[in-house]
Amino acid sequence: MSNESLVKRMRAQLNRGDSWLTYDLNRLFTRDKLDDSALEEIEMRLLGADAGIEATEWLVDKLRADVLSSRVKTAEQLRDRLCALLTEWLQPVEQPLEIPDFIRPYILFVVGINGSGKTTTIGKLAAHYKAQGRKVLLAAGDTFRAAATDQLRQWAQRIDVPIVAQQEGADPASVIFDAVTSATQRGADLIIADTAGRLHTQAHLMEELRKVKRVIQKHDPYAPHESLLVLDGTQGGNGLVQAKQFHEALGLTGVAVTKLDGTARGGILLALAKQLSLPVRYIGIGESVDDLIPFNAAAFSRALVDGASASHDR
Repeated sequence: MSNESLVKRMRAQLNRGDSWLTYDLNRLFTRDKLDDSALEEIEMRLLGADAGIEATEWLVDKLRADVLSSRVKTAEQLRDRLCALLTEWLQPVEQPLEIPDFIRPYILFVVGINGSGKTTTIGKLAAHYKAQGRKVLLAAGDTFRAAATDQLRQWAQRIDVPIVAQQEGADPASVIFDAVTSATQRGADLIIADTAGRLHTQAHLMEELRKVKRVIQKHDPYAPHESLLVLDGTQGGNGLVQAKQFHEALGLTGVAVTKLDGTARGGILLALAKQLSLPVRYIGIGESVDDLIPFNAAAFSRALVDGASASHDR
């Protein structure tokens, strides 16, 4: 997909087509001049979008310097400059997940709290990698909720990939270890392992997550090869707290931010980029399988600045 097509698609779907920065930028100008009240409005919108204090101050200070030096004089220049600054801030965390051919099976560990879209994300990832020609196997490691295993089974049937599961209440580490054994026998390239949706505030559950990791490392001391946190984009600042505590418990290697097509405002990505510098692998912008897409900083920034109602195409 071309960058232009990606921008249009994201512009239409992010926050149901309404950017958290959406407003008529022309009205911020008084007699062709951008004053401090306009910059304050941008600042408030960034803070209200959960962008965090550091990202907001950096962006507004850069814009203020551009205005004072007359580099930004029009709404169009403001839009372009804001887009460029957002892209600059987010570019370092734009790191697609690369699965090297020499690791077989590659173990992708998916963590997150209940309701974050974790199981759905696993299904979409499986479909994505199967479409690339990889042999995918799912591991139903969330044994505490029968509904979680049932949901994963439905995804396995839908996209026609094998799944390893045990009865409700089984040891999650045992399930995932069995999945590794099965993957080896089947010649699978990739294991995508679900885990119980844990509250990051419950220490004993986080310790169990560490146990699963230790068991997996009996097969491969470098596993899991990717520890991906699924964050609900509507969680705002609480999502950052989740990310920090999961990172401390497991050593995350990537993040997928979901539900950016709903009431989310997207600013959590700016805060994540500064606070943890974790690679943003994917973002979710809809319900369909194809709506989990690799994160693209430039396209994301343009979609946020323009919104669906932008009068100009890029």
